[in-house]
Amino acid sequence: MKIRLNRYLSECGIASRRKSEEFINEGRVQVNGKVVIDLAFFVDPESDIISLDGEKIKQQKKVYFLLNKPKGYITTTSDDKGRKTVMDLIDTNQKIFPVGRLDYDTTGVLLLTNDGDFTNFLTHPGNKIPREYKVVLSKPLEDEDKQRLLKGINLDRRKSRFESVYYLNKNVREKVTVTTTEGRNHFVKNMFSSLGYFVDKLERTSFGSFNVKGIPIGAYKKLSYIEIKRIYDEYSK
Repeated sequence: MKIRLNRYLSECGIASRRKSEEFINEGRVQVNGKVVIDLAFFVDPESDIISLDGEKIKQQKKVYFLLNKPKGYITTTSDDKGRKTVMDLIDTNQKIFPVGRLDYDTTGVLLLTNDGDFTNFLTHPGNKIPREYKVVLSKPLEDEDKQRLLKGINLDRRKSRFESVYYLNKNVREKVTVTTTEGRNHFVKNMFSSLGYFVDKLERTSFGSFNVKGIPIGAYKKLSYIEIKRIYDEYSK
């Protein structure tokens, strides 16, 4: 069965489908020895020879990891400055990549995989998959600002809001839990910053149905296909 070239690259664990399109546009992908720059090009994985930068691509078994990310690691596959990345924490021979990003100092739930379709499913805005965060603020969150975060504020020229905001302890209003379906970089920090709050500590406690309960900081577990199917079933439209 023929599939789009960018989908084939993502399914082989080369990169996300969007990143694979960049490789195609850059003329780095060859099919049967010829460079292809057509994003709508279809290939037959059974008969076509697909290469990236002259190296033949082989289909990989899909793997999924759930990491309890610690501080001090950047969420990339490599770093030209020699800093520690989340890849240093996963023991696998497969070429995997993170699903979305967590900041250098942000901890908690981070998924890594070689399945581009799964990555797109989790991060596509239309699927509205919730992310929950525990936040420690530089000062107590005022009730008025809490309501503004729920109703929506203008951020990056777009109306933006949290799905929920609640205090972990009504007597300690510097500590709150928020839920959002947004995947924009630094979204939680920027939401609070726009109202004059600095985020001292940020932990992602869940992404959809995935959480790191029972997983020590810096450790990970390999997810089963049943667990992956479950989140597709729960959030597919």
